[in-house]
Amino acid sequence: MSELVLFIAKSLVDAPDQVTVETRQDGDYTVIELHVAESDMGKVIGKQGRIAKAIRTVVKAASARENGKYMVEIV
Repeated sequence: MSELVLFIAKSLVDAPDQVTVETRQDGDYTVIELHVAESDMGKVIGKQGRIAKAIRTVVKAASARENGKYMVEIV
């Protein structure tokens, strides 16, 4: 799942070499932390958070196939 988030984020930003993804467990959820360059933060979040919502929706749909619970945090 983290590879999916990494691929989407690298496709959106100007500095794909600065994109990193970390995964950690938080209770029942697997939290995927997305780190991008500060100048690319707006491109990942989008206007009114639309792109961030879309990334979370894709992860939610993919997690239904794996029977897992994932959360995406943009740091």
